[in-house]
Amino acid sequence: MQYMLAIYGDERAGESMPREQMTEMINAYMTYGQALRDAKVLVASNRLRPTSAATTVRVADGKTQVIDGPFAETKEQLGGYYLIDVPDLDAALGRALPRGASRHHRGAADLGDVTDAASAISRPRVALTWRRGLYENHF
Repeated sequence: MQYMLAIYGDERAGESMPREQMTEMINAYMTYGQALRDAKVLVASNRLRPTSAATTVRVADGKTQVIDGPFAETKEQLGGYYLIDVPDLDAALGRALPRGASRHHRGAADLGDVTDAASAISRPRVALTWRRGLYENHF
């Protein structure tokens, strides 16, 4: 089963983070990605550009609008993701967030199962939110 780990954080906090601390966090994510590759569970991963570089596409009243910038101003922004393929939710939780990065991570990491359109009708979405080391269930 595939799970997506969507990583959120405060971009402004990252911009003011000391270089040494930022390097440590990036290295922790690189190590995490390599561990997922070594375990042969990594399907894909990417870091996103800042929301200031985002483009939003909206459809309202049958008209498509293309808008520079994020859809909404939020305290936490989507910064990247990991897509993993593991047997079940417990296995996904065991790989939910890189240890070294979590020391600096002030946002959330949402873990949700990925499903195809046909099975989405019959299977509920399960997502877990990581906040300060605690898991909160969302069904």
